[in-house]
Amino acid sequence: MIRLLLAEDQSMVREALAALLGLEPDFEVVAQVARGDEVLAAARAHEVDVALLDIEMPGMTGIEAAAALHRELPKLKIVILTTFGRPGYLRSAMESGADAFLVKDAPAAQLAAAVRTVLAGERVIDPTLAAAALAEGANPLTDRERDVLRAAANGATNAELARSLCLSQGTVRNYLSMAIQKLAARNRAEAVGIAREKGWL
Repeated sequence: MIRLLLAEDQSMVREALAALLGLEPDFEVVAQVARGDEVLAAARAHEVDVALLDIEMPGMTGIEAAAALHRELPKLKIVILTTFGRPGYLRSAMESGADAFLVKDAPAAQLAAAVRTVLAGERVIDPTLAAAALAEGANPLTDRERDVLRAAANGATNAELARSLCLSQGTVRNYLSMAIQKLAARNRAEAVGIAREKGWL
């Protein structure tokens, strides 16, 4: 039997996925979690073969959880499932060690096939997302620019950002200015919106 872990914060979606996957004769859903920061412990405790991870979860994103799994349990296969078909997410997921990246509205048979394919050592990527990621190009933001933009998303002032990130106000201004320029945005709010839309935050 293929032992599966499901990580999804919406209980109805998680239970529906578990029910669908449980219909497959060679699958067993042995663990379910609602938070990203519970993924690694559950994968270890239940000796899972494949982890199916949502991206947007409390505690830790699916991409961060994928990186932790890839680092700590390198033989485990990782499938990212998302509502958000954003090219930047695909790139980040693959860099974090994911073996498959699919949108949630894919048919159950396609998901089951993807699980078997990654266990056979191959990667599975939604073809529409793959084309979009190639067309979009790489994330132009540095890690620090992303940190500052992410922190600025709630409307914090430069002084507040400087305190929370342990930077000078001038450095914060510089990072924000560079991010706004790279994203061809008019202001920080628009830069945050563009970066989120593309999956770069």
